[in-house]
Order: sequence, then C-alpha cells, then structure tokens
Amino acid sequence: MKKITIYIGVFVMLLAGISCSSEASLQKYYIDNQSNKNFRSFDVPASVLKFKQDLPPEAEEALASFKKFNVLAFKRDDTNQEAYIIEKKKVKTILKNPKFKELIRIKDKGMSLVIKYEGSDSAMDEVIVYASDKTKGFALVRVLGDNMEPAKIMKLATSIQSIDSDQLKDLGGLFKE
Repeated sequence: MKKITIYIGVFVMLLAGISCSSEASLQKYYIDNQSNKNFRSFDVPASVLKFKQDLPPEAEEALASFKKFNVLAFKRDDTNQEAYIIEKKKVKTILKNPKFKELIRIKDKGMSLVIKYEGSDSAMDEVIVYASDKTKGFALVRVLGDNMEPAKIMKLATSIQSIDSDQLKDLGGLFKE
C-alpha cells in the first residue's frame, strides 16, 4: 500500500511539472511587460479600422471577424539599447514555437513584418503581428476574433493600402513621449 502511495505521489508531481512548463508564452510576455517603462500597452477595438472605399466581400468578412487588437510596443531610444536586444530576442524565441504558423514575412530597409497565427488553416484562434524597426523599436499585436480565416485575412491585407490614415493618427501619438 505504501508503494502505491509513493507511485501516485511521483505521478502527481510529474504531471504538475509537465503542466507548469517553463516555456515562455505570448500571453505571459504581454502581462509581464504591460507595466515595463520601455513598453506601451493598449487595446484597440476593431471598429477603429475604417476604409475609404468598399472592400471585397472576403475582406469585409475578415474585418468583421476581428474583435480587438492587443498592442505591446517597445520604443527604442539611446537609454534602452541593451533592453531592446534582450526583449527582441525573447519575442523571437516565443514566436518560434511551432504552434504559430507563418502567414507572411516582409523585410525592407531595416524594417520587418511577420504575421503568424495559431489554430487551423480554416479557423485561426489568434493572429500575431510582429513589426520591428532597427531604430524605432518593435510592436507585437495580437488580433483576437471569431472565425478568422487565413484566405480572407490575406484578401484584407491586400486592401490595407486604402485604410483611412486619419483614423489611426491618434494611435501613432501613443509612441511619442
């Protein structure tokens, strides 16, 4: 009887160890850095996205599937160069997790943009946008919604050029001191 109790105890400890994995998660990263002085953190409702012209039906459906955007941005300056390198490395490590599937990657003149998603090819649970600039910093945007489909989001991405920049000017002000 004593051996059974020991085996059960060891099994419970192993199970607890597995469930409390030390693997960094995106959610934990957001929570840990919301009050960090180097970061700006805010939520944006999807309703702020306005377009100057009508969108194709697939793009409209993609837009309607968005609920909100969680934004976490690291503003780089002369005083936080080392922290920038450390935080950028942490984010890249988190995004290397195989549960995040890559949708698109763009690099141009010191800037890069990576869009990844979690979920299946037909229904994404979450879309992650990681944008970085060598001189300005980086931003992580979690797009939360319902029934988000990669094909429709790609159609929306091609329509982004017509976004009403006046609607987003206030967001840019959040990165200024």
